[in-house]
Amino acid sequence: MSQVATITSKRQLTIPASIFKKVKLNQKQKVLIVEKDGKIIITPFLDQIEKLAGSLQIPKKWKGKSIDEIIEKSKQEYFAKSRT
Repeated sequence: MSQVATITSKRQLTIPASIFKKVKLNQKQKVLIVEKDGKIIITPFLDQIEKLAGSLQIPKKWKGKSIDEIIEKSKQEYFAKSRT
């Protein structure tokens, strides 16, 4: 299925409703965005986590935390390092 969408001046893209529904996305859902050979691939983030489930050990500092907490804390740590 192909459809045309427009990228805004803020680099935002609206996914057409029919595609959004077909791939079963939800509002505020996390997605993984990958560039491969000049193409953009968008995948529901939890799908990627489920594929990796059990293949990696969770670091002690992340145990018991939600994915949203982990992402937020990781961003804070990353940007704190990049400012120094």
